[in-house]
Amino acid sequence: MLWLSCPNCGRRPIDEFTFGGERRSVPDSIVDPDERDFDEVWNFENPDGETTERWFHTYGCRRWVTIRRDTSTDTVLEVLA
Repeated sequence: MLWLSCPNCGRRPIDEFTFGGERRSVPDSIVDPDERDFDEVWNFENPDGETTERWFHTYGCRRWVTIRRDTSTDTVLEVLA
């Protein structure tokens, strides 16, 4: 089982969290605010390797946590808060 270290609650099982998506930059070529929001929310790169993600601690402190994770090994590399 994958575990995340919540800055508020400590080490908790992944089942307590809800995936919030990848944290990535929107291309500068998209200038319309609505299109930028759509791109950030719905278009994922799904990289094989290191990625930065947001997770919501649904069954804990109800705060967002940003992590760096290696998707090829499914291991958490760093909790950014």
